[in-house]
Amino acid sequence: MTAYLIAQTEIHDHETYGRYKEQVLPIIQKFGGRFIVRGGSLEVLEGDWTPGRLVVIEFPSMEHIRDWFASPEYAPLLAMRQQAATDYLVAVEGC
Repeated sequence: MTAYLIAQTEIHDHETYGRYKEQVLPIIQKFGGRFIVRGGSLEVLEGDWTPGRLVVIEFPSMEHIRDWFASPEYAPLLAMRQQAATDYLVAVEGC
């Protein structure tokens, strides 16, 4: 079943985060992922949630998300991202 990684990101170091963005796509694609949302403008329609940056990545399954996140290929980029930003991540199955 298709699954989605949803991330709310607060970037603290734009230079380092820019390097992360330049390198992460091939690794996401290796695990069957593709960006659905990658930043961009957003509009709050209800409530007081005002995330700075939202990212949604579609994967073939929850297992693919877990494998990508725990992969040795992603580990150095994960460290880079965590240095440059504060993230809140959830994985959710689609319908």
